[in-house]
Amino acid sequence: MTHCTAAATVARVTGPDAAPLHTLTDGALAHAVAGARAGEATAAESELYRRFAPRVRLYGLRHLRDRGAADDLVQQVMLVVLERLRAGEVRDPDQIASFVLGTSRMVAVGLRRTEARREGIRGRFELREPAVVAIDELAVDGARLGPCLAAAKERERAILLLTFYAEKGAGEIAAALGMTPGAVRVSRHRALASMRECLETRRSA
Repeated sequence: MTHCTAAATVARVTGPDAAPLHTLTDGALAHAVAGARAGEATAAESELYRRFAPRVRLYGLRHLRDRGAADDLVQQVMLVVLERLRAGEVRDPDQIASFVLGTSRMVAVGLRRTEARREGIRGRFELREPAVVAIDELAVDGARLGPCLAAAKERERAILLLTFYAEKGAGEIAAALGMTPGAVRVSRHRALASMRECLETRRSA
């Protein structure tokens, strides 16, 4: 489209006899945004966003499979598209649909890479369930273990038995005892500390 034609398009969008925006082609809207002076093509920009935002969101849902990520994709893609149009950096505004699709692909790749990095960081630094010391590491026999286990609080004793003899995880124990997994871990840690103290005392005796 020549400069004169682009100017005429802008006039049709912004002038007193402006054609209804919904009747314009995608290319005409893109030319209006690209050829307008600052603040002049607000209506055209809004219409362009209205047309393409649902398409970008659908692309995001298909390829990112997350509504939040799809919404982020819409905002980033449309911002890039409008800024590139205003700067005159879209080579062929008549092919604006292809430009939006290509931008969606590139931004989606960037979002996937960002999320992958976040997952890697979370996997590296997330709090994991404390390792449970195997019962044989306590190096005790039944004669010393029995009295110490009997002396433990009822709930702590139940947690130890479910952990070492029933081989249940914190989640299963929490469900069985009406606790949270975090509370099970804390109680188990305390119970093991008490057991060690008791066993050491009996060993010394």
